[in-house]
This record gives sequence, C-alpha cells and structure tokens, in this order.
Amino acid sequence: MNRRQLVQGSAVLPALLLVSRSGFAAASDDGFGPSTVRDLARMLAAKPHEAPDEKLPSGLKDLDYDQYRSIRFLPERALWRGKNLPFEAQFFHRGFFYKNRVTIFEVADGKATELKYRKADFFFGEKVPAFEDVDLGFAGFRIHAPMNRADYYDEVCVFLGASYFRAVAKGQTYGLSARGLSIDTGEAKGEEFPLFKAFWLERPVPGATSMVIHALLDSKSCAASYRFTVRPGETTVFDVEMSVYPRVEMPRAGLAPMTSMFFYGPNDRNDIDDFRPSVHDSDGLAIFNGKGESLWRPLSNPRDLQISTFQDLNPRGFGLMQRERNFFAYQDLESSFEKRPSLWMEPIGDWGDGGVVLFEIPTKEEVHDNIAAFWRPKNPLQAKGEHNYTYRLHWGPDSPKPHSLARFTRSGIGARGEDARLFVLDLLGDNLKGIDPAGVKGVVTAEKSDVKNIVTQPNPYTGGWRLSFQCQVKGEPIELRAFLTEGDKPLSEVWVYRWAP
Repeated sequence: MNRRQLVQGSAVLPALLLVSRSGFAAASDDGFGPSTVRDLARMLAAKPHEAPDEKLPSGLKDLDYDQYRSIRFLPERALWRGKNLPFEAQFFHRGFFYKNRVTIFEVADGKATELKYRKADFFFGEKVPAFEDVDLGFAGFRIHAPMNRADYYDEVCVFLGASYFRAVAKGQTYGLSARGLSIDTGEAKGEEFPLFKAFWLERPVPGATSMVIHALLDSKSCAASYRFTVRPGETTVFDVEMSVYPRVEMPRAGLAPMTSMFFYGPNDRNDIDDFRPSVHDSDGLAIFNGKGESLWRPLSNPRDLQISTFQDLNPRGFGLMQRERNFFAYQDLESSFEKRPSLWMEPIGDWGDGGVVLFEIPTKEEVHDNIAAFWRPKNPLQAKGEHNYTYRLHWGPDSPKPHSLARFTRSGIGARGEDARLFVLDLLGDNLKGIDPAGVKGVVTAEKSDVKNIVTQPNPYTGGWRLSFQCQVKGEPIELRAFLTEGDKPLSEVWVYRWAP
C-alpha cells in the first residue's frame, strides 16, 4: 500500500441523497437531524451497489503526482473564514488518484446545504492542463483550528481518499491514518475498499471546542453512517458513532482500522543501508484487553507477510503507538518521526468476542504503509441487519494510561554467536524508581526455543530498567513473552514478540 496510493477514490452518490445541483432528489423536507445520515445509509444498503463514477474532464484524468500537488485550495476561500468561528474547512480537488466525487454539505439551523465546487477557489499553477469549468464536487477536505497559537488556524485533520482520515495533536506532524471500515483485508481474493461518499459539516458556534462531521460510507458489501465529534488539543480526540448496514454477510469486517509505516528500528534493521537509526510512523501495537492485561507488541518489517490475532472478549482499547520521542533515535530533520502521533482506540460499551488483528507487510521503501491493525468480531456482521458501534480515537503523544505499570520503550535485537539472538528491552515507569534491585525478576517464555541468561538491571542513562536475555533460534518463527515482577506482583506490561528469520 503506497502512502501516495492510500485512496482508491470515492464515488457519486445515489439518487436518494440530500443534494440539489448534483441532480439528486431531497430525501425529506424535514431538514437535517441526528438520524438523517443513518437513515440514508439504511436506504442505500437496501439498493444494489452502484460502481463509483470516476468521470473527469480530460485535463484532470491523467495528472501525475507533481501536477496534483500543485493544485492548492486558496486559504482565503475557506469555509467560515472571517466569521469569528473556532474552525475552518478547506477542500481538495479531484484528480490523480483522487478521481471519485465526494459531495459535501454545510449543516446550519437544522438544514443541509450543498457546498458548491468553484474552480476559482483553487490555484492550479502552470503544470495542470486547462479543463472546462464544470461542477466537479470535491475529493475531500481538511479542518483547521487555533491549536498551537490563538492567532493561527492549524491543520487538525484530513479526510481524503476511500475511507481514510488522519489527525494531529498540538505540536505534531501527520503520520499514521485511520479508516472508516476495512473489509477482507489480507484475503487472497483482494481487499474491498469502502468509500466515504458524502460529508455533512456542522457549522460550529462561537467559542466551541469541538465540531461535528457526519459521513456516509458505501461499498459492495455494505453502507454505513458515521458521526465524528472532533476535539483538537494536547491530544486530539474523535468520538465516533458508527452504524453498519450489510448487503451481504460480512465475516471479515475490520472495525476501527488504522494503517501505519514501519520500515526499520533497533529490533529489525537487517540489510538496511541508511544513515538514520530508525524509520517508522509507529513502533508498536499496544493492547489493553478485557482481562485487564496490557500487551506491547513491537512492530517489524518481516521478510514474509505476518498476521497476528490477539483473541479477546470486550477489549478496553488498542492502538498503533509511536513511543520513541527522541530526535536522536531517528536523526531525520525533514521527516520528524519523533513528532508523529500515536493512535489509541477506546471502545465505548462492550464489543463482545473477537480479536485485534495485526498485519505486518514486507516493504523495501518507507513510502509504503505496511502496517494495519483493527478489531475483527468473532461473529460475522449479518446481512440486512444494523450493527452499531461507538468508540473514541485518541491522536497524540501517548495512549491514556489505564494503570501505573512500567512500559517497554525500546526493543533491541542482535546476533549472539551461532544460532542465537540477544534481546535487550528497556522500560520506563514511576513504579520502578527506588525499587530494590534484588526483588526484581524478569519472566521470559518462548515457544520452540530455549531462553537463558535473563538479566534485569537499572539503566542509569534512562532512569528506567533493562531486561535482557538470549534465545536459541533455528530458522523458524518463535513466539516470545516477557515482563518484570516483584514477587507475585507485576511491575510492567507484557512484551510479546514474534521473532522470524
């Protein structure tokens, strides 16, 4: 998955939508209410799926990356500019990989009004061929708000391409992405990419600290509605209300999916010739499971596709984290990987039986998003039904801390003689400060391998602790598990890892 190709596009809405100039009939004369988009999704799912319309003027059909990048929305034309409101919206032009039309509405005073495409709202530059001025709709949008300074509207989040969206917190730069829904990810027949087809942006009131975005999603298998309440800040929070209406049974739906990039790090940099010590948007998958156990799985860039499933009942949260926040771990002045956000998903209510699924895809370039994680329910989403989920997304420097256990911050792996590997794990936590070293024990288990030379010791350079051990390797994957204890009391979360040759 190329991060320049995250999008398979979006499509023209069926005739049931509340659109005017696009030629669609109004679904109701009662205005826009809390159930409007949910009702539209239900109606859409009752109809056969229509393939997206990608028709564009000839000048826009074959834009390359640089041509598309030269098209800019004029900031002075932003929605709500000059109205003394706490949010503004800017829009993306169609073209390049973003061929599918997205229809966008403003909601105010209980009414939804379509936002009209105007060619004059964009700067095109000399590289973009001339094209006729027709109603094109949009490819997506981004929201701005005064997050870092009171006198400047920073970019907070972007909805662009298929069902992808990204956000940042104060002082951060864009990194990993979330999606509305994943379908058949990793299946031999190919993945199905749902599309956000329309958005409704609620006009914020003066002084508001949040804004509401509604979205309609469609695909061959289902339709769905979303209500995002976005709150920018030190951590930017999305409250998400989702209703899914399957056209067919969906045994491999992925809820709250997120995608990221892991090229290499101290645990996995074989055959990498690069001046930087690490390159990644996320360095690990964190899980807080229904049993109250915290797991930390460092990410890897495997030689072969790796799929891991962490079975659970009523998960309390999971996320792709960027725990390493030190510039010197990356040494990249342009990419600023240390400023990339972590993304934590917190279910609201019980999600039942299922598992957190992690995909690690081999890549030889950092431009590819090769990591995916999502929740897969144990039971299929039934056709003709309604499946409702509510969850909270935390974009920021860290995940909410459910307890005071120490966390793993770095996983280093290297050769130690023939057919052996040395694992060196660093931890940080207030509960480790001032503790008697004689009482600290490292517990390490491995499937199909012998573990020896387990050592725990304070790390005076980090103010934390270090756990190291050796493991025999014989050319096949090994599942590892490690944590610190003091007597019967756990001191740390649980480190889980799959070492593969």
